[in-house]
Amino acid sequence: MNFANVSSLKTLLLPALVASAALGGLTAQAEVIKIGFIEVMSGPFAKTGEGSLSQLREVALQLNAKAKGKEPTFEIVPFDGKGSPQESVVALKSAVDQGIHYITQGGGSGVALALTDAIAKLAEREPEKAVVFMNYAAMDPLLTNERCNFWHFRFYPSSEMKIEALTTYLVKRPDVKKVFLFNQNYTHGQQVAKASRLYLSRKRPDVTIVGDDMIPIAQVRDFAPYVAKIKASGADTVITSNWGSDLTLFFKAAKEGGLNINFFTMNANNPGTPAEMGSWGAEKVGVIWNWGHNAPTPELEKTYLAYKAKYNEDFIFAAHWNSLSMLSAAVQKAGTVEPKKVAYTLEGMKYKSPIGEVEMRKTDHQLLAPLFLGIWAKQGSKGVKYDAEKTGYGFRSEVVWDSYISAQPTSCQMARP
Repeated sequence: MNFANVSSLKTLLLPALVASAALGGLTAQAEVIKIGFIEVMSGPFAKTGEGSLSQLREVALQLNAKAKGKEPTFEIVPFDGKGSPQESVVALKSAVDQGIHYITQGGGSGVALALTDAIAKLAEREPEKAVVFMNYAAMDPLLTNERCNFWHFRFYPSSEMKIEALTTYLVKRPDVKKVFLFNQNYTHGQQVAKASRLYLSRKRPDVTIVGDDMIPIAQVRDFAPYVAKIKASGADTVITSNWGSDLTLFFKAAKEGGLNINFFTMNANNPGTPAEMGSWGAEKVGVIWNWGHNAPTPELEKTYLAYKAKYNEDFIFAAHWNSLSMLSAAVQKAGTVEPKKVAYTLEGMKYKSPIGEVEMRKTDHQLLAPLFLGIWAKQGSKGVKYDAEKTGYGFRSEVVWDSYISAQPTSCQMARP
């Protein structure tokens, strides 16, 4: 035997053996997946972003604690997008530079549209840097219609889905006769106003739209003039998609102005808003959400209680649970954390969630799941086991809609890599 040749062979094979061992080690133990959280973390809407980050971290902590074998674990890496599409795209670049291949965002559809476009261009230009976008709350229908793309997955209902469900409910509310539409002047608010008009005209042609106002997002400090205008219109109901300080300050002005009518919202359970409502909002304010803490969902009830005990705050973002749980299942099924393979595994996936079976529709990457209407009511009354923000009031589950009730057609023509 030529020992010189053996030595040379060892030299040639050693790097390959080391690489093979490293790859074997990666498949033999759980991967740590970094999730870039790009959200508004400063300014007047920061409270919503901070609350969402805290809840995402709690979901990751709970899933990490239960992870076994090859189940991945998660690390949350926050980035302040400042609620700006431009700043959020800069944050995306920073996440990509750190080797992050999965991001989540939900505070603002304008931001989501900018991110999804940037992610699509990035994947085309530099496929090795591809990023999966898990949208947990941005509701603009464009995201799963004309502007859909392979890398974007929405784990939350669109604004059209919410209005479809709400207007189905209003068929059984003959007391609702005059509706005032009050929304923020950006894509999401515009879509809510448009869908409200269309669906009400079809299901409740007897309802009159007595006002339709748009406000610049995060700029109005005094809502008293708007309250006076709504009062003067004779409205018995307001439909609003406002969120953050735009909703909290509106409720403050409504309370002070004695505007005691129905309010159907998309975000009244967001941090800070329940405390502002207090007793005034009882039996007036409703929220359409993908879950509610008084809903009969034992597994999420445990998450809610654990989170409240730890942080003395309310857990509301069930979409975080679904997105991380489904991502974990997709990684395990794909046998890799490679974004493209995981994305192909996610689309069409059916998953047994704490809120019932959900499905990530393959056509447009829209999650089909139950929807909940919560009505603000006194704790201890029927269906209100838990209050919110120490108010003595909470949202009872007035209606739970199966996914087929709110599901919408899609115009998505998705190009797949």
